[in-house]
Amino acid sequence: MKFTNLQTKTMTRIGKLPIQIPNGVTATLSNGVLMVKGPKGELSLTPHPLMKVTISDTEIAVSRDGEEREKKSLHGLTRTLIQNMVTGVTEGYAKRLEINGVGYRFKISGKKVTLNLGYSHPIDYNAPEGIEFKEDPEKKNILIVSGINKHQVGQVSAEIRSLRKPEPYKGKGIRYENEYVRRKAGKTAAKSS
Repeated sequence: MKFTNLQTKTMTRIGKLPIQIPNGVTATLSNGVLMVKGPKGELSLTPHPLMKVTISDTEIAVSRDGEEREKKSLHGLTRTLIQNMVTGVTEGYAKRLEINGVGYRFKISGKKVTLNLGYSHPIDYNAPEGIEFKEDPEKKNILIVSGINKHQVGQVSAEIRSLRKPEPYKGKGIRYENEYVRRKAGKTAAKSS
């Protein structure tokens, strides 16, 4: 299938879309730093010097002054980062981690989660500023990592998952909820066939 010029242009125009400022959210730009405040908190970003950010009453727009490849990629990236900030201060972000295995469990105490993952000792993980741990009230093996900064929520979730990655034979370990882990047959199954 051949792409026409029009199709390729529409795929690379994320940066041109204005970002709507919801009610209860304020955005200010001073000394090259963009601040976004909302009901859940406050986030800041220093946009790349090649990008121009303008704020009106109802929306934020990102523009560039050229068609170079670097400017085009920074345009879409900057717009997406600002959109993530607006979503973060209004709705927030959350990742759900599923902990599977006999004796594998976690306990939340304040800003710290203690994980028993089959090692000889429990592992304590302290939440950085802006991150909150919760237990799913229905499924006791689900740890919810939440916060307003999308990057930080993803980073903390990845660090906790790396403490005991899911293994392919019994599926024990920490995985994201609904993450597919390819299972392997054990050696006994291979011998009998």
